Amino acid sequence: MMRRIALVPFLLLAACGLHPLYGGGSGSEVSGLLSSVEVAPIAGQQGWLVRTKLLDRLGETGRASAHYRLDVTLDDNITSYGLRADQAATQERRSLRARYQLVDLSNGSVVLDETAGSDASIDVVSSEYATVAAEQTALENLSGIVADQIVARLAIYAARTTH
Repeated sequence: MMRRIALVPFLLLAACGLHPLYGGGSGSEVSGLLSSVEVAPIAGQQGWLVRTKLLDRLGETGRASAHYRLDVTLDDNITSYGLRADQAATQERRSLRARYQLVDLSNGSVVLDETAGSDASIDVVSSEYATVAAEQTALENLSGIVADQIVARLAIYAARTTH
């Protein structure tokens, strides 16, 4: 009786049509599509960081077999807030937003047009060096978060178009 009860959640999960996004590992259709994406150069230091993170996550190969191109445009913004009585900022918010398009290289059509983004809060301290270092660290962290969001959305697109 207990075995039958234990099987119920698995049967319900199987009945709803859910399946693992990366089912099949590196040989899956999703992994195949992700490995066929060429990442176009992205302007600026932010662009270099995001592109490097994307290449890490997608896997950099020769890209001779690329079927798609990923075009990314970034908007990096630092806003001061938390003003003291002398009007000096005590906090900053760094926002990194990306608009990205997945282009089918066989016909030049845009098959996916989305946005991704994240924010980080930075303490402004008396040392300008420490504040600049915190801003740079925030950018590096945000680059990874945005790249993760983009790759996750590409994987969802791949799963929906290959099934």
